[in-house]
Amino acid sequence: MIDYYSPTAEFYDLVGVQHWTQSDPLLAAALAGTDTGFGPVLDLGAGTGRATAVIGRVLPEARILAVEPSPGMRAALTSRVVRDEDLRRRVTVLAATAQEMELPDRLSAAVICGVLGYLDRAERAELWSQLLDRLPAGAPVLVELMAVRAPQSVAPMRIARQTLGEQDYEAWLSGEPCGPDRMRWAATWRVLRGSRVVREVDVTHEWYTFGIEDLAAETGLTAKQITPELGVLVR
Repeated sequence: MIDYYSPTAEFYDLVGVQHWTQSDPLLAAALAGTDTGFGPVLDLGAGTGRATAVIGRVLPEARILAVEPSPGMRAALTSRVVRDEDLRRRVTVLAATAQEMELPDRLSAAVICGVLGYLDRAERAELWSQLLDRLPAGAPVLVELMAVRAPQSVAPMRIARQTLGEQDYEAWLSGEPCGPDRMRWAATWRVLRGSRVVREVDVTHEWYTFGIEDLAAETGLTAKQITPELGVLVR
């Protein structure tokens, strides 16, 4: 059972600025030109709504189904949507996991960020069985994965740092194998005032390791690697 409570929701956008600055244009380019007349665009694992906002900007006629199980993340997501009159009109926020969500009969595209590695092969198969029949030919499925394709030791590394006022926010990540196809990741989120640590949050989670080529084999879709973490499957 995954604990979807996320004490790190407040850190997500702050320390992710560099990542999102690089990823947003790539996500937008991969979605550009998508025909959104078939149904909503699914944003599975919507988090704080960064991808939701990109979808809304690049596909101005799209209805968006933003699915996020974490209460903390969902609060930030809803706040982002509420502040934008256009998104308020087009975005529906659902509190559900990938296993629980109820999908409409048709979808135009899907964006799946930070989700698939929490699902084992059987759970992914169930997700694909629900999702793929709802997509038309040519529809993109954008997926965000970990850059690590097989279990291995990853030494602690700082993956992000951002200054807000007089404090610095950092994210550190390390990992160790915990099975033949699984890793246990340890994340530390840290707030510093000068050299003094004023707050620290430690989170661990387990993640199945695979690459975009593995997802292509599972789904029968055509795959393209965009970055080590981002890929697109085409229906």
